[in-house]
Amino acid sequence: MAGDALPGAVSTSTVSETASSSLWSFVGDNPYFQAGFGLLGVGAAMTVARTGSIWASTMLRRRMLVSLEIDNRDRAYEWFLAWMAHRAKSSTASASRTAPWIRSHELSVETMIERRPNGSSSVFFQLVAGPGTHWFKYKGAWMQVKRERETRSMMGGQQTGTAVPWETVTLTTLSRDRILFPELLAEARDLGMQGQEGMLVIHTAWGTEWRPFGKPRRKRPVSSVVLEPGMSEKIEADIKAFLARRKWYADRGIPYRRGYLLHGPPGSGKTSFIQALAGSLSYDICILNLSERGLADDKLNHLLSNAPERSFVLIEDIDAAFNKRVQTTADGYQSSVTFSGFLNALDGVASGEERIVFMTTNHVEQLDPALIRPGRVDFSALIDNASPRQARILFERFYGGEVTGDHKVSSNDLDALADKLQNIVEEKMNNGQRVSMAALQGHFIRHRAADAVCSSLELFHA
Repeated sequence: MAGDALPGAVSTSTVSETASSSLWSFVGDNPYFQAGFGLLGVGAAMTVARTGSIWASTMLRRRMLVSLEIDNRDRAYEWFLAWMAHRAKSSTASASRTAPWIRSHELSVETMIERRPNGSSSVFFQLVAGPGTHWFKYKGAWMQVKRERETRSMMGGQQTGTAVPWETVTLTTLSRDRILFPELLAEARDLGMQGQEGMLVIHTAWGTEWRPFGKPRRKRPVSSVVLEPGMSEKIEADIKAFLARRKWYADRGIPYRRGYLLHGPPGSGKTSFIQALAGSLSYDICILNLSERGLADDKLNHLLSNAPERSFVLIEDIDAAFNKRVQTTADGYQSSVTFSGFLNALDGVASGEERIVFMTTNHVEQLDPALIRPGRVDFSALIDNASPRQARILFERFYGGEVTGDHKVSSNDLDALADKLQNIVEEKMNNGQRVSMAALQGHFIRHRAADAVCSSLELFHA
């Protein structure tokens, strides 16, 4: 019948049951297995399988994924966090889903204070990705962002007066999408540098590194700083010639660095001119304070050797830095920077190259000859009090041209008043009385043109 099994046919279930029974019979009757060797083998096999799976997973991850780490010592760290915050803000405004990390429970806040010239200020808050794991999509590729903070490892400490936790941001994506990393970083850099385009960045020493100080400043035209006719052009031409002769220095084995000393009375425009010159050449300024506590010879040498590219190192009031070759402050604190260490940092064996140093002083006669010799000071210029010609130029720029309101005068009246002021300054100068450019500028700000000339006699002192 159809329901009867064929003669000689063996059921599949019967074979399986027979094999299982034989296996358990072997395990039960085998003395080696009963002694524990069998269990040991099974455990070893499971360990090998587990290790193999971990190894296979690691190899697969290495093959398929790529990671990029950015620590908070690198400028790209702040740029990337700001880029994520900007991306989140843009996506929230457009109600898109391109920045899902903003819905994470792991956020940090950055507080920004905008101060206005009139003394008022505004406070803004910005949410950035906090320590933890976040995800976002960039140009069609998913990326994982892991921000980690190590509080046991601190940056700064006694060197800077503050301690900053060590932080890292790690980006992970598919290996095929690794080409997006440079594009992402370039986009973050461009966003971070937008506020610095056409601006002057001031850097200050932070331990053994340079960091931007405050917000970028607007560039000041060189022509806005009125020096003795021809002086501004002379200094600018010298520094441009130096910048164009890099190969010339290298071919002759001469260290590629240059030092400038601007000396003269207070308020003559030394620092203002350096600031304007840096802006004209698209350079930044690194302010170095030799009286800073914690600054020693080794740190000074490191700072001078690692100044940011395209920047001037500015050391103001160098005459007050050392008293009899020992640096002291008003409260009696003696700095760790020695005079010999400072000289060696300027042009010693270990000093850096590709560097431009500007020094200013009100009393050039008090400077040690070892400091102002060629090689340490290659160009020295006197930026003096106002000459009759300078006073006239400054007056015409304040009250002539397109200036509106009470300060606007006709061209004929402007020439007559400028002649009168120039004669006053020249007469007083012949009598040994001088006035600074800063004093003249402040006087012009407070008075109308005619009143400024009539009351200018009160500015002069013997």
